[in-house]
Amino acid sequence: MRLRGPFGRPAIHIVDAPTARSLLSQDEAIEVVRQCFADLDSGISIGFPAIRGHGSDKTGRFGVKSGYDGRRRLPGLKVGSYWPHNTDRSLPNHGSTTLLLDDETGFPLALVSATYLNALRTAASDAVAVDLLARQDASVLALFGTGHQAFHEAIAISCVRPLARVLVSGRDASRAAALAQRLRDAGLEAQAASADMALGEADIVVTATASRGPLFAEQAVRPGTHVSAMGADGPGKQELPPALAMRAELFADTRDQTFSIGEFQYLADTEAQGRVTEIGAVINGRAKGRTSDDAITIYDSSGISLQDLAVAGYVFEKALAAGLTQTVDV
Repeated sequence: MRLRGPFGRPAIHIVDAPTARSLLSQDEAIEVVRQCFADLDSGISIGFPAIRGHGSDKTGRFGVKSGYDGRRRLPGLKVGSYWPHNTDRSLPNHGSTTLLLDDETGFPLALVSATYLNALRTAASDAVAVDLLARQDASVLALFGTGHQAFHEAIAISCVRPLARVLVSGRDASRAAALAQRLRDAGLEAQAASADMALGEADIVVTATASRGPLFAEQAVRPGTHVSAMGADGPGKQELPPALAMRAELFADTRDQTFSIGEFQYLADTEAQGRVTEIGAVINGRAKGRTSDDAITIYDSSGISLQDLAVAGYVFEKALAAGLTQTVDV
């Protein structure tokens, strides 16, 4: 799909943030991500190892995730950055940009603003796992984390399970109350709650934090609960007690990352790592999901390149068809 500019030279198409935001719903993101996991499992698409780096101030860091989306024949990469001092500049701390390459020439094809898309694709991964692994009657969500991503996780899960209640738990009570209000404004029944209260009632537990240690005790998770660990995406990050994995059925977006930067880093080089099933294999029917209503299931999402490429490719195709891209000769 080599597109050319007005002078016949290769052109790169820009999809800016407002356009990208307008062209993807959470429901659409869920279906795109579900398909990309299936394509990865079947070998249609390929993911490559993630790279991490930083700037002159090592507290500012970025990650590069690359791959090949075989369904759309789009190679490319996403750069996700975290610059914590941007708050002092009245700028967002997190930013994501996806670069799509032309499969025939390797030239840049599209540059897609992906900060909002990243939030939706991450939440979509959670929703796909909940749809496959949570009990069919699951209706109470315990949400650990009070940030922007936590909001999207709850919205995405409500697309695949009718949520009677969302219980928000966080270290800062005022932030938990604010998120609960934001969820109520979005049409969900939500309230702030202690960790014990949330876990005591939850059918689904989602952790969306930057934690480097367990957020709760292993014994607090009830039989039959599904847990989605969404926060671990770098060395040393952890949200769950390792003992919980010893009595749970384990799943991940990709085994390659879960033991290096994901939640299951503590299972690396142990016999337990052989118990982790990739979610794409469940989607394609090559592996079982939940085995009983009493089982505890855990899904680790460290975030993979194919999510980014598939979502950005989907948005780019819609923007191109609608004439909403900006074109720059390269």
